[in-house]
Amino acid sequence: MAIANAAVAGNIFGGMISQSATATGRNANKPHPTPKWHMPAFGVSITGSHPRTMTKFPAKRLAKPAHISLALRAAERAESVLSQFEVRHPRDDRPRRAIEAGRAWARGELAMAKARAAAFAAHAAAREAGHPAARFAARAAGQAAATAHVAGHARHADAYAAKAAAAAIED
Repeated sequence: MAIANAAVAGNIFGGMISQSATATGRNANKPHPTPKWHMPAFGVSITGSHPRTMTKFPAKRLAKPAHISLALRAAERAESVLSQFEVRHPRDDRPRRAIEAGRAWARGELAMAKARAAAFAAHAAAREAGHPAARFAARAAGQAAATAHVAGHARHADAYAAKAAAAAIED
């Protein structure tokens, strides 16, 4: 879908992009040429989709065994710092349930949507946590469960687990 306002196009990428061949006014509903995006700062012009969604290499689907392996590793890493949350919030089991949901998804016992819902609950617990180590530990659990949805969440689980460990040491 073409951007109908050049001012909007100028705001994308801090004004480094302009677009030609847009349809405006009464011609907005008529077929129009494929937009061409100009990025002079990079010396590039792209015809077609918005450059922000363009990637150099197309996304490849991860094989199921590799995806499961990432989910299990993320759950293990998140569990290694979960005590930072549980010590400060002993009655809140949302991060633990998120880790369990990620593992259940890996075993094929839970649908991805349920694991994702558990991830959202863990992130809600993180927002309510006062201490940084507890907050990061809950975020690690949420990212571990979200790995069932998108494998890329595994790296965020690792990063939050490392932040939780560092915050605990600073205490």
